[in-house]
Amino acid sequence: MKYLDEFSDPDLARRLVDEIHAETTQPWAMMEVCGGQTHSIIRHGIDQLLPDGVEMIHGPGCPVCVTPLEIIDKALAIAEQPGVIFCSFGDMLRVPGSGRDLFAIKGAGGDVRVVYSPLDALRLARENPDREVVFFGIGFETTAPANAMTVYQARRQGIANFSLLVSHVLVPPAIAAIMESPTCRVQAFLAAGHVCSVMGTSQYPPLAERYGVPIVVTGFEPLDILEGIRRTVIQLEAGRHELENAYARVVPPEGNLPAQEMLRDVFEVTDRTWRGIGMIPASGWRLSDRYADFDAETRFAVGDIHTDESKLCRSGEVLQGLIKPHECAAFGKECTPRNPLGATMVSSEGACAAYYTYRRLEHVELSQPSGTGLVESR
Repeated sequence: MKYLDEFSDPDLARRLVDEIHAETTQPWAMMEVCGGQTHSIIRHGIDQLLPDGVEMIHGPGCPVCVTPLEIIDKALAIAEQPGVIFCSFGDMLRVPGSGRDLFAIKGAGGDVRVVYSPLDALRLARENPDREVVFFGIGFETTAPANAMTVYQARRQGIANFSLLVSHVLVPPAIAAIMESPTCRVQAFLAAGHVCSVMGTSQYPPLAERYGVPIVVTGFEPLDILEGIRRTVIQLEAGRHELENAYARVVPPEGNLPAQEMLRDVFEVTDRTWRGIGMIPASGWRLSDRYADFDAETRFAVGDIHTDESKLCRSGEVLQGLIKPHECAAFGKECTPRNPLGATMVSSEGACAAYYTYRRLEHVELSQPSGTGLVESR
């Protein structure tokens, strides 16, 4: 605990804030890629300590938020089939599909179980040989190695009643897609440290060079983020655009080589649709042909899925950094954590959830000076 407390030291934080103010001479807009960083920024009020005009844009790095609606609906269709045990991390159960979520399937009698590891799902498959056990494998480069290892173990142990519903996405193609958008106003990135701890940093210098943006690999504690912002501002003010690693205590340049080897063995790169953003070429993984018999999409008849996204939800614009969560008219009204219209409101890494938890009353009070009409009490 002491180790973590040191990365929240208020005196060191103030010193970093002062240095950021001293270095800044003009407005800058930088994007923190990861939803975990977004929550840390909003929770600790880091964005409110920055100089006027220095804006933090919240990126699409929430794995739950970007899981496409089509995959959610396929998960629902699989989970309600007789004889299926559908396993997922808990944060996926409230994510809305076209009309339901996994909680609704569970309430209607479906065998939906929350697990804490994909290996828990593999154990269930071993203990229930007469059932089909499916694990919902979502997320970025951080969670993919464990899921790949689970499929590898299923093959090695001869467990045939286990399959994976895959929706893994990759960060570097998303950065390229953001920079190539005609509405992009991002001038620098704070890269997600945990992603780089797996994949290393070699993919980022070409992006920094191609798009002329500084990229600073950053952790998640308040001092990590402030140091990332400080280094980013220094580069922007100097007209440089390079990769820097401000999270070297966790991220080696080469990343985790055994994890990368496992990923190459089990997965192959594919085009992926990101919820709220659309298709990004070569931005995801699917099971390779060697492991295709563990693919839940081919094992179950869920190809003909009709999706229907909420017309009120503007989470796609939030994920692209085009609006802040409270600028959506449904925020805190039609859309709350108890009744989410989009995944950004229900995910523990979602930007809408961060604003709802830490800022929603503040924004209501700003828009209504009388302080009345608060949207909802926790």
